Amino acid sequence: MAAHFESLLKNKNRAYLPPSSHQMGQPQTRKVAFVLLEHFSMMAFTGAVDALVTANLMRPSTPYEVIVTSISGKHVLSDLNIETPVSCQLEELDERQLDMLIVCGGLRVDLQHAPVVRNKLRAASKMGVTLGGLWNGAWLLAEAGLLSGYECAYHPDGRTALREMFPEVIISKHHHVLDRERLTCAGANSSLDMMLAVVRRDCGEDFTNAIEEILSCDKRQEVADISVISIDNDPTLPQSLKLALELMHNNIEEPLSIHEIADCIDISRRQLERLFQRHVDARPSRYYLELRLTHARRLLQQTNKSITEIAIATGFISISHFRRSFHQLFDIPPGRFRKAKASQQHHPPG
Repeated sequence: MAAHFESLLKNKNRAYLPPSSHQMGQPQTRKVAFVLLEHFSMMAFTGAVDALVTANLMRPSTPYEVIVTSISGKHVLSDLNIETPVSCQLEELDERQLDMLIVCGGLRVDLQHAPVVRNKLRAASKMGVTLGGLWNGAWLLAEAGLLSGYECAYHPDGRTALREMFPEVIISKHHHVLDRERLTCAGANSSLDMMLAVVRRDCGEDFTNAIEEILSCDKRQEVADISVISIDNDPTLPQSLKLALELMHNNIEEPLSIHEIADCIDISRRQLERLFQRHVDARPSRYYLELRLTHARRLLQQTNKSITEIAIATGFISISHFRRSFHQLFDIPPGRFRKAKASQQHHPPG
């Protein structure tokens, strides 16, 4: 039985672990269609799609199938004047096959005179499809009578008009809202958060945390190699813990003992153990091992160093100990891991 990651580093490595270590059963593929309106917000669209594509990369089966459509069925010009190809014409889309239908708005989108969108939204609603709006795309849901009694996130500049035209819509001050089978976000920056909330509902907290770890890795860097998510949730980590983490990060090739780390930061080993259990979900020694093996995983993926060189670079004197430790965490020997990842890069999942 493999002893998988215990610490918060599991979020950094979840995309590289075998399915059995983080997945209960195979998810049903959910079909998500985006309706691109002329001058749609490219940032809002790509943020939403990024969450779904990253989820697909982390599962052996594809949890989401993304379909891009437009009223004309032709390329659509975004707010950045970039032409975006689409899969089909909106009228051709079979709402019976959809799980979600999301309208992509934007600052310069014309929200009037869209009977094709209105008709498709109403048909999809009758089939129980979840409906969504990015930026001001929710206006078309409201115009179709599909937001009555629902809470809706909407761009601040348009809230007054929305309230005047559709008083039955509950306008939220939140930047994104999931209210039953309705999804809305207020602008370009909130579309990613909205879709992450959808993934969290579909696939669970741990899986979504791992996606956030990948997409949010550049948020904070002052604490070395600890989960971005944990830092976001607790930005006031104790200084002694920060120092301990920095010591571990800076001493991977020649690891310090836990006693040495405690002495360097002038606390007892017992105090250090308590800090790690409270903030990192693992003993200091366990976190240190997982940190070194995370570094080994990166070296296997990103360099041509031999297994022996990587073992030495990550503080393992015994090659057999390195192979055994890596196998325990990743459920695959380091050599096979490297070959498998190289094969995936040449043949990415479709």
